[in-house]
Amino acid sequence: MSEYSLIMEGMTERRFRFGTMAAGGRDAAAWTAAARRAEDLGFATLLTADTLATPAPLPALAAAAAATSTLRVGSFVLSVANRPVAQIAWEAASLAFLTGDRFELGLGAGRPGGEADAARLGVPYGTPAERIDRLARVLDAVAAPPEGVFGGTGRPPRVLMAASRPRLLRLAGERADTVAFGVSPLAGEDDLAGLVGVVRDAAGDRFDRVELCSSVHVVGDEIPGWLSARLGMSAAEMAAAGSAALLTGTPQRMADVLRRRRDELGISYVTVPETFAEAFAPVVELLAGN
Repeated sequence: MSEYSLIMEGMTERRFRFGTMAAGGRDAAAWTAAARRAEDLGFATLLTADTLATPAPLPALAAAAAATSTLRVGSFVLSVANRPVAQIAWEAASLAFLTGDRFELGLGAGRPGGEADAARLGVPYGTPAERIDRLARVLDAVAAPPEGVFGGTGRPPRVLMAASRPRLLRLAGERADTVAFGVSPLAGEDDLAGLVGVVRDAAGDRFDRVELCSSVHVVGDEIPGWLSARLGMSAAEMAAAGSAALLTGTPQRMADVLRRRRDELGISYVTVPETFAEAFAPVVELLAGN
């Protein structure tokens, strides 16, 4: 039985798995090499964002899956504002089919800069309420593709939803397989606990089957200059704020933090940037599948 099957069957145990966020490479060879390296390091998933400054996520993920054998691939996350509902269902079913069900559909209702991307694509971005309503329709269409739309294997892909505000958190708790908490890099464990509470209330009896995901932005005491500029802060500032997105110390110490966080909050799926994949690999070795 695969590690993924064990995770899904034992979801009440909230077994660990880990993803790494990649943005592309200088060419196709570098991109597929990064996918193979993520697989070799023990990561469960290779994830990529949905921005016009990076390769289109679904073709990129198809290439990554073709270059690997066990690695799962996922959008983190696809903006529902940028595509028609039926198109998302069609492409998700197609990618699940082409990857042998190794595709995970990550969805979001918007992000900073998302409105500019929508404008460049010539599509209406919509209000927050309109985007959340569209996301709900996407969930319906992915679960049951509209008539005449290719349905792939007939097994809908696993759905991750990124959420930080109450309405979207409630929808994620009710409908998603995985909920990824989109919080400030300065957010601490108390902030995460509040979001978990909203998801728990919305999920009800299905809460034990909902996987909870958080992102670690920095591993270690140093941040590369480009990442510090993107985050708008230093590692010292994150540490002073008690950021849950910063892990420091030995691999065992990091593993202990994540194990406690899982036991107290239920967060068992952790993502890190590709920049820190090598540094984080010993933690993956200590915890993956446990």
